[in-house]
Amino acid sequence: METYSCEKCGMSVNASCGKCDVPLENGYISLEDGSQVQVSKCPSCEGKIKSPQCCGLDMSCAM
Repeated sequence: METYSCEKCGMSVNASCGKCDVPLENGYISLEDGSQVQVSKCPSCEGKIKSPQCCGLDMSCAM
């Protein structure tokens, strides 16, 4: 299971899919303009959510 942490306050979080109860994995999706957005994705159902935020910032994930 990936651990996301806030670089500002140190808060950390683990997440799992509510549908499959499988730990979410860190990933990226590419946008049309070529930029990438960090997401948390389910390896089972392939659902994706925007990665968590804390203190107004995206939480980072050490892969």
